[in-house]
Amino acid sequence: MTPALEKLIAHFASLPSIGKKSAVRLAYHVLEMNDNDVESFASALLEVKKSIGLCSVCQCYSETEVCRFCEDPAREKNVIMCVEDNRALEAIEALHEYRGRYHVLHGVISPIDGIGPDKLKIKELLARLDGDVCEVIIATNPSVEGEATAMYLGRLLKPLGIKVTRLAYGLPVGGTLEYADNTTLLKAIEGRTEV
Repeated sequence: MTPALEKLIAHFASLPSIGKKSAVRLAYHVLEMNDNDVESFASALLEVKKSIGLCSVCQCYSETEVCRFCEDPAREKNVIMCVEDNRALEAIEALHEYRGRYHVLHGVISPIDGIGPDKLKIKELLARLDGDVCEVIIATNPSVEGEATAMYLGRLLKPLGIKVTRLAYGLPVGGTLEYADNTTLLKAIEGRTEV
């Protein structure tokens, strides 16, 4: 294997969810592409890094100073949903049901990984909490780190007189009780709603 190919494989392998075998397949695929397609691929990589930054308001990825969500006058200004990353934002947005604003934290609190609250976009969130905001929805993942981040934000925001809510977790639609783990069942009981 040539040094150039090994370098390309190493770059692909450094991407999340790409193992060594997948990296090798991708590298050989690039090698077999025609020159125009390779140049177009490389150009797209450079363009995405040059043209996309963070929205100055909600911190989501955007090609403009203020993103389309923050610019949209039809969105509710009094509700902000905090998400871990843009992937979560896009998943919620795909529902076409939520009409409030967003705030992207760019991670979760994880002491093991050296990520404290100071490494997240929490200061930027606090700067947005003027008299118009009446609710902050915390939509972090139901992981240990996501729960720790939610608890931290809840303790930080409640004294400000802002309603702080958390997404409900529990049984998936179509799931059965006998196969659910204890934590899922407990969350389903805690997040129950009136019928």
